[in-house]
Amino acid sequence: MKKCVLCLFTFLSFTILVNAQGKTVELFNGKNLKGWKVLNGFAEYLVEDNAIVGISTKGSPSTYLSTKKEYTNFILEYDINIDYTLNGGVQIRTHHDPSKGKNSIYGSQVEADASERGWSGGIYDQSRNGWRYPVEYNPSAKTAWKDNAWNRVKVIASGHRIATWINGVNIANLVEEEVETGFISLQVHSAGSDKIGKKTRWKNIEITEIPVDYKFETTAPLVSYLPNQLTDVEKASGWELLWDGKTSNGWRGAKCDGFPDKGWSIKDGVLTVHASGGGESEHGGDIVTTKAFKNFELELDFKFTKGANSGIKYFVDTELNKGKGSAIGCEFQILDDKVHPDAKKGTNSNRTIGSLYDLIKADSRIHVKGLKPLKYVNSSNWNRARIVVNGSKVAHYLNGIKVVEYERGTQQWKALVAYSKYKDWPNFGEAKEGLILLQDHGDEVHFKSIKMKELN
Repeated sequence: MKKCVLCLFTFLSFTILVNAQGKTVELFNGKNLKGWKVLNGFAEYLVEDNAIVGISTKGSPSTYLSTKKEYTNFILEYDINIDYTLNGGVQIRTHHDPSKGKNSIYGSQVEADASERGWSGGIYDQSRNGWRYPVEYNPSAKTAWKDNAWNRVKVIASGHRIATWINGVNIANLVEEEVETGFISLQVHSAGSDKIGKKTRWKNIEITEIPVDYKFETTAPLVSYLPNQLTDVEKASGWELLWDGKTSNGWRGAKCDGFPDKGWSIKDGVLTVHASGGGESEHGGDIVTTKAFKNFELELDFKFTKGANSGIKYFVDTELNKGKGSAIGCEFQILDDKVHPDAKKGTNSNRTIGSLYDLIKADSRIHVKGLKPLKYVNSSNWNRARIVVNGSKVAHYLNGIKVVEYERGTQQWKALVAYSKYKDWPNFGEAKEGLILLQDHGDEVHFKSIKMKELN
């Protein structure tokens, strides 16, 4: 009798779960494009062998075959096969604004990428925020995608969480800032002359609507964009907020005991250094943490105004420079490379955004095949800086992509310093620990979501 009760309970639990999730619905009937509409471009879509086929078309901007219905929380599954070297994908929670011209479609995209960079399953925010989860966050998962073959993709969007799988391998594990409602779109990317006539194919497209608090497990590294907040996963792994988003607690002026009484402001969860004519530490001055750090992973989001110059420094010793100018330390450069003249100064572009200022040029091509330098910087949007220090080894990441890697204390390091503006500072960059600094360079720059994970 007990077994029967248990069986009945199990059956009822399963039934409740299925009902809560809703019915799985086929978005494509295998015969025609009923329930879909073409937006933005004029690439051709047709049905062949029970699959939707999108054909790259000369002169067309990116084109989107979109569902007429919108979705918020769901499990989406589909098969996709794209010709080699193409990239494209499937839009989720996506929007349409005809006033934006060829960029009228915006929202999250699950990438399909048959190129050497291998970012299939990554998440890109089309025509808005750019890359949210490049697969450099989870590089071992790149092998899940099979070129010139059908690949099974699964996407779960539940509340702030978006996760992707390719052929059963968890690729992306994202916590988004906003929960959005939008349609599903099949993208045919705008194409150069070498890609005209190439095809992207989709079939077995199905969706199941789920509750906002749907529980599911992931194995991919988590990336969160919740502003000035930590997820439970981040807390459990040792992350702490370095700025609380509301007060100046934990920070002081680099050349004073308290927080500057001018030049900086805190409003709506954003820490801002204000424009004051472009001078280096001449208005409010730099700010530093009240605690020193040794081995760490530092992450923060920043946004710069046109022509702006600033930086994130580490291993800072505020006792070194008592005169004019900024405090001394290794610097992750923040710069509007297109406008600010400093981008053309220094040596071999080593003062550009993401660079180890005046020492090593930021260059994504060294670390990821198939990328162009600085292509993934959003000059008018929020960008993410990450600095990882583990003993003498240091790396800079810009929007999830490694752009600088070096080792302090080596002969090569000493040679770089000797040829830089830091040559007069003894043992520059070789301190065991130091403060974190946000620079006042007289231009308006914004910061948020500043967090730190100390390493052993």
